[in-house]
Amino acid sequence: MPPLPGPLAHLAPLLDEYGYMAVGLLVLLDSGGIPVPGQTILVLAAVYAGTGRMSVAGVVAVAVVAAVVGDCLGYLVGRTGGRAFVDRWGRYVGLTPARAERAEGFFTRNGGRVVTVARFVDGLRQTNGIIAGTTGMAWRRFMPANIAGAVLWVGVWASLGYVLGDNIGPLYERAVRYQVYLLAALAVLVAALVVRAVARRRRTRRDGQRSGTTSKEDA
Repeated sequence: MPPLPGPLAHLAPLLDEYGYMAVGLLVLLDSGGIPVPGQTILVLAAVYAGTGRMSVAGVVAVAVVAAVVGDCLGYLVGRTGGRAFVDRWGRYVGLTPARAERAEGFFTRNGGRVVTVARFVDGLRQTNGIIAGTTGMAWRRFMPANIAGAVLWVGVWASLGYVLGDNIGPLYERAVRYQVYLLAALAVLVAALVVRAVARRRRTRRDGQRSGTTSKEDA
């Protein structure tokens, strides 16, 4: 097999040494909230499978199970300690109880879709389970979305790595770059929504004070 480009080459020794165990461990940690190169080693393992050095069915099975378990662990962390953490420390980063309640409402309406597609975005892939647990997303809604997201994510990257082989390097680097852009765009969008909400609250408060002043003058 020709030399692998970019970030794939750095993980080749780890995959050569530990095989499926490396795939399972890194994907599990990556899905459970720890920023390790789980997606990169999944792609590399699929490339290996395309050359006959690993079984593509084995790579897919290990990665799907690890991704599901990792997200479940993140969910349990969020469910058991996330809300207490938010209640105690959230105000220091601007996460007030009111905003936490709005986040819960958002996940009640859209949590399934978020969990399903979050794996394709760095940052969200590591934290979506924790966020789902913290916001109180029901387990019966979380698990189907978790499984669907794991199957979709593993299926896409394993298929690309298996079919494209060592030619996947430029495509993967481009995809990672676009993920960074998407995450930055999401951060800007969230910041804009927060600014709009703050401005609206201040305007409502001002209008309320003005109405109270007018009522006193009329009296």
